[in-house]
Amino acid sequence: MQMTQVFQPTGEVIPVTLIQAGPCVVTDVKTLERDGYTSVQIGFGKSKHVAKPQQGVWKELGAFEVVAEFQAQGSDAKRGDIFDVSVFASGDHVDVVGTSKGHGFQGVVKRHGFHGGPASHGHKDNLRMPGSIGAGGLQHVMKGMRMAGRMGNDRVTVKNLEIVQVDATKNVLAIKGAIPGALGSLVTIVAREAKSIWLNS
Repeated sequence: MQMTQVFQPTGEVIPVTLIQAGPCVVTDVKTLERDGYTSVQIGFGKSKHVAKPQQGVWKELGAFEVVAEFQAQGSDAKRGDIFDVSVFASGDHVDVVGTSKGHGFQGVVKRHGFHGGPASHGHKDNLRMPGSIGAGGLQHVMKGMRMAGRMGNDRVTVKNLEIVQVDATKNVLAIKGAIPGALGSLVTIVAREAKSIWLNS
């Protein structure tokens, strides 16, 4: 997962994020009769070291680095099915779900964009302070008050992103704009038209 740019025939430059999307293998299909709910388990990536229980379950399918389970009502997927970028096409719109970059404990200037105090005379060590929280009368901190705290490392969904290019030979999607997460992190791509979910990195 990295950002670059794509030049259109009209000369327009589009910022895109390249995502290694697949191939993904269906490792198991949960049914209402057998498991009490319906879902599809999808494996992605390759792993050298796999625990024996997983080796017994996956058998001929291979060893996967990441396995995730998604709700799939009315899906006709079967164990062993393989999905790749061919399920997408240029012009499709998708939602991308990922974990944003973690920044640790940050102050109000970086976390919420506060301007801080004036840097003139009479304001010693007060440049990046939050100032009054305005809790007069109630004598407690109001719920939702913007203050210093942990920043990032949250589940973020970016909706309605356009797929600019599909490279079927390398299983790479070029999605317009930025998506949450650090370089090499895992994201989930949701096709808006088919309401299907695929695990990607």
